[in-house]
Amino acid sequence: MARARYPPAVSDPVAALAAQHLRDADPTMADLVERYGLIDRDARRRGRSADPFGVLVQAIIGQQVSVAAARSVRGRLEAHFGAWPPPPSALASASDEALRSCGLSRQKAGYTRDLAGRVDTGSLVLDALERHDDAEVTNALTAVKGIGIWTADMFLIFHLDRPDVLPVGDLGVRRAVERAYGVPGLGPARLAEIAEPWRPYRSIASLYLWESLDNAPA
Repeated sequence: MARARYPPAVSDPVAALAAQHLRDADPTMADLVERYGLIDRDARRRGRSADPFGVLVQAIIGQQVSVAAARSVRGRLEAHFGAWPPPPSALASASDEALRSCGLSRQKAGYTRDLAGRVDTGSLVLDALERHDDAEVTNALTAVKGIGIWTADMFLIFHLDRPDVLPVGDLGVRRAVERAYGVPGLGPARLAEIAEPWRPYRSIASLYLWESLDNAPA
């Protein structure tokens, strides 16, 4: 039996409740729970920053580039602005030239400025998102240029610790379900159907699926 990489925290009742529900609801998921053990809150967050603005800037930086490249851009932005994350007002007013000198493409420079401008003016209040339901959070985030459904799902799962988000657009989850359930060419609708018994712990089921590939989102 494979051992969970993250020892369960006794103070995290969600881990035990989710594991028991998934065992009872789905034999395939039961095998994954048996293999990997409990996945506690610290494991679910995987060291994600507590700063929601930084999380989202990092998500934009990381689009379609390697982890190493994204880390390099983050370091150059931190050096340029003297802080991580950069102050929203400073990032919103930064020129294309300044942001591109830090390694951002012209498109990503626009995306980060759009996010920063919304935060700076208060049209997007990130600290208030935890009081909104999943759909409201998704709508608020995807109104920002460059932030799509996948990024909103990752924010919900890892930053807001929402237990019942199914990231149907995540290739890792789809690949893991294809392998575990023997369903080639899996599409979003079929994934949602397979995942229905996992409610209300579809986020945690996704963590087990990522574990099975050793391929959680960076």
